[in-house]
Amino acid sequence: MAMMHALRALNGIVLRELYRFVHQRERFASALVRPLVWLFIFAAGFRSTLGVAISPPYETYILYEEYITPGLLGMIQLFNGMQSSLSMVYDREMGSMKTLLVSPLPRWFLLTSKLVAGVFVSVLQVYAFLVVAWFYGVEAPLFGYLTVLPALLLSGLMLGALGLLLSSWIRQLENFAGVMNFVIFPTFFLSTALYPLWKLQESSEFLTALAAYNPFSQAVEMIRFALYGQFNGYASAFTGVALALCLVLAILGYNPSKGMLHRKG
Repeated sequence: MAMMHALRALNGIVLRELYRFVHQRERFASALVRPLVWLFIFAAGFRSTLGVAISPPYETYILYEEYITPGLLGMIQLFNGMQSSLSMVYDREMGSMKTLLVSPLPRWFLLTSKLVAGVFVSVLQVYAFLVVAWFYGVEAPLFGYLTVLPALLLSGLMLGALGLLLSSWIRQLENFAGVMNFVIFPTFFLSTALYPLWKLQESSEFLTALAAYNPFSQAVEMIRFALYGQFNGYASAFTGVALALCLVLAILGYNPSKGMLHRKG
């Protein structure tokens, strides 16, 4: 595979996803409205300060709006990952995905390029949300808007790989909505996006364990620390391992000789 051919293919896939996003303005609006509703309405009922170990080992008391903002950033990327997997199922039904996968380039490279394109779109959505939240009064340190970028890329890749894995299992577009809801809601609510882990521990040890080992929780914690200019090594490693596992399984799933497409065919 020549480097020039690979870069040209990557550029084409990213631009195609970007153009699709630009022409689907309702997708951009829905990506912003959903977390903004949680920020403006849900957080308004929980106006309080929380003791969160943003600066370990000492607790930092922050407003609830400031606490859930990283969780809402993760929500944007979670829904974008599912939206990208929906487009994969749609492209497969329409035949454009088949045209892409039979190209001379390696299948793993094409799928990874599709994943990178989705992450690029999700990062744009996240920063648009941060701008709106800033006008609302939810401000992070200025350097945090830069240090959070690597965390957003890693979490976006992991959640996009999860969506890519799901798309390898789903054959029909009609079945996607049920599967997506079955994945999104448990993933989001069984996490630390809305409440600290110690708050969940007050109600159930079992739910606490599920939230602690939820890859989405670790992605949110990674974003939360990065937004304040700090590095959470455990959360980053956990997210990286989840990314590698989901991506490998997704590539195998799209292998016509070994994956789910072959078994269902």
